[in-house]
Amino acid sequence: MAQALYRKWRSRTFDEVVGQEHVTQTLRNALRDNRVAHAYLFSGPRGTGKTSTARILAKALNCTGPEEDRPCDVCPTCVAISEGRMLDLIEIDAASNNGVDDIRELRDKVGFRPSEGTYKIYIIDEVHMLSTSAFNALLKTLEEPPPHARFVLATTEPHKIPATVHSRCQRFDFRRIPVVEIAGHLRHIATEENVQAEDAALTAIARSAQGCMRDAISLLDQMTSYGAEAISLEQVHQVLGSVASESVSGFVDALADQNVAGGLQLVHSLLLAGASLQEFTTQVVEHLRGVMLVQMTGDSGLLDDRSPETVKRMEVQARKLTQPQTLYAVKRFGEAIGELKGGYQPQLPLELALIEVVRGPAATVVQATAPAQPAAAQPAPATPTPATPAPAKEAPADKKTAASPKEEKTAASAAESAPVPLDQGAVSKLRAQWNDVLSAVREQCGLKQQAALRAVRDIAIGENAIALSFGNNKFAKDMISEGETLAQVSGILAQFVGRQVTVECQEGETATLSAAAGRVVRDERTADGPDPLLEFAVSELGAEVKDEKGGKRKK
Repeated sequence: MAQALYRKWRSRTFDEVVGQEHVTQTLRNALRDNRVAHAYLFSGPRGTGKTSTARILAKALNCTGPEEDRPCDVCPTCVAISEGRMLDLIEIDAASNNGVDDIRELRDKVGFRPSEGTYKIYIIDEVHMLSTSAFNALLKTLEEPPPHARFVLATTEPHKIPATVHSRCQRFDFRRIPVVEIAGHLRHIATEENVQAEDAALTAIARSAQGCMRDAISLLDQMTSYGAEAISLEQVHQVLGSVASESVSGFVDALADQNVAGGLQLVHSLLLAGASLQEFTTQVVEHLRGVMLVQMTGDSGLLDDRSPETVKRMEVQARKLTQPQTLYAVKRFGEAIGELKGGYQPQLPLELALIEVVRGPAATVVQATAPAQPAAAQPAPATPTPATPAPAKEAPADKKTAASPKEEKTAASAAESAPVPLDQGAVSKLRAQWNDVLSAVREQCGLKQQAALRAVRDIAIGENAIALSFGNNKFAKDMISEGETLAQVSGILAQFVGRQVTVECQEGETATLSAAAGRVVRDERTADGPDPLLEFAVSELGAEVKDEKGGKRKK
């Protein structure tokens, strides 16, 4: 029976470990100086070489070859470890042997001297799965092991390791392997296996592995069984359910050009072609991340794992999109990935994300709540977030100053990129529609959240944030500040003000916003008068107000 490639090409020496030089070099130096610790903790994502490195360390400690070449991988001890028949190498799967009895058995046997080599090596994989009692049983052995015993604990979740165990080990963090290094190793394997493969196909496999070498080699193994003479990029797309980079770039072009129809048509064609929309959306997020890096740093060298054509496309898109648009698009499409897992219309979350990124999430609601206007004065269609600012007022006649063409161009460019500051009218409109806001909160969040919002004393609105002060009502403030509730209230208020905003909940009679919120306007409400929560309890819940003596209070 043929052996899987990921087992056949498992690293056998320190030189073969890819992307973890900070670990292998330290272990080599420790072996050279005879300073190998009695216990190591190897942590990191799956498939990055933790268990393989532990086996290589076991080889090096027991190798009988020349000292400078250890592990030599040719001596009887190294061959026995590679073939899995070394009695002094004990591998324990903590996922299925996680009880205290299993660790007690280990503790009883660790005192016996090795039968073949110099050291007994215990490799405990997924050590975070051990029970609390098992960890406690392991502590004393880890602290004072026999001189012939060495421990290597491997885990993907180091935060679950008790501090008492962690402090007894030397910790090495294995990193996700870069795409370039994975692709290079795949090329080496393909050459040795006499497999023809396009460089673009290997790069696509490496990118889909997300830093996991084992996943990349397994996918390469799968592609060798495809039946074609050479592994092509199209074959990789078919196996992964992904799409060509041209389709991803075209979709982002539709975002940049505010072409909703073009984007929807592309989604429809991908659905008919049988592509995985979840994988496609993941590719879109990765592409938008590249656009974001170009916008924020201006350095396209950070995209060294992308083709030159794709990088040039990203640079053009970075000039078309504003930074707030790109950030919101990354966030919104990232949310859509999780929403695409099921549903009657699987493409709907992606389509909604596209529309919201281009048109803004509140476009429809703002149009519905706007007062009716004559047909001749209908407002223009909703614009993408952030919206284009209204034209500036003309300067007074006595201050006419001729501006140079260069200054006019600079001012126009700044006006196009600047977000629209909300004015006092936005606050007044929000206050006039406050009952509608409360109704929406009641429908989406619940009765208690609606009652808490009635305690708002003051509102301050900036260009991208709204602050709500609740007086001394800490209970109401904390209720709205709760994570899920705050996100829902932020979405509701964004619909009424017509743009994406964050909500800050504060105590005190005056709402304040940081400078990052942009120009701030406010609408103060006096703290005098009846308590809003009290009014709500009386009007909505039928409560009665009594004085301290138990009698009804006069209205």
